[in-house]
Amino acid sequence: MSQFVYYIFLRPVSLLPLWVLHPIARVLNFIIYSIMGYRKEVVQANIRNSFPDKTATERKKIEKAFYSHFADLMVESIKNFSISKKSALERCVVVNPEVLDNLYDKGKNVIMVAGHYSNWEIATVGLNPQFKHRIGGVYAPLQNKFFDKKFSESRSKYGLLLVEKDDAGNFFNTEPKELTAMILMSDQSPTFVKENTYWTTFMNQETPMLFGAEKYAVQNDWPVVFTAVSKVKRGYYEVRLTLLEENPKRSEKYTITEKHVRALEEQIREKPEFYLWTHNRWKHKRK
Repeated sequence: MSQFVYYIFLRPVSLLPLWVLHPIARVLNFIIYSIMGYRKEVVQANIRNSFPDKTATERKKIEKAFYSHFADLMVESIKNFSISKKSALERCVVVNPEVLDNLYDKGKNVIMVAGHYSNWEIATVGLNPQFKHRIGGVYAPLQNKFFDKKFSESRSKYGLLLVEKDDAGNFFNTEPKELTAMILMSDQSPTFVKENTYWTTFMNQETPMLFGAEKYAVQNDWPVVFTAVSKVKRGYYEVRLTLLEENPKRSEKYTITEKHVRALEEQIREKPEFYLWTHNRWKHKRK
């Protein structure tokens, strides 16, 4: 069934140009928002709790704009199966690559932190060719082995190094053969909340944080760079880098985590419609 869906539907659809796919996204938006109400209660609760100062009308505007962007994200992610390198570079432009290149010239590996904001999938195909570093990413494999293979092939076709999350510890404990900048998604909810879980306030809510970015940065003294993907217009994105910490071993505990949390929070508050509100980010409650 998975192969049928991929070869009969997804792959042929991915061959269509985006000027055809974006009108399809409008229909998809109507289906998932107005008919299915896909995760609408989660979206509404997340937006309400994140923006208690906004009126109901303002929150509804964010909600509708989010679903429109979410539909675009879905068709653009399908497009990635067949997107050319030229198109990927046109649609994902790094505006200040010198932030990373300067660290490369100093002989440093890097940890790039990012959130589920804008279109993080376009970055998987568009980033690596624009840097001196080998760009990599830690990811969670899909349960469906066929689709896990196809998504991995799509994301890595222009040089992205993929490391499964269960292998992340081994990767960071071994010096890479080439200077590498590893992307870690900083806003995922921990699978389990433990006694030593770090909690902070994120988007007006008490939030447990994954600590991997800071842990590996301090362990290896890899500088930390915040990676902000912004939507310029439909189908086109910019990536802006911010150096958060060049010498992690000298930093106080939790300061790196706080820095990348605040950087993402600032990005969300500026244009909240581009954050992934369908994700049940705040399912854990502090005891």
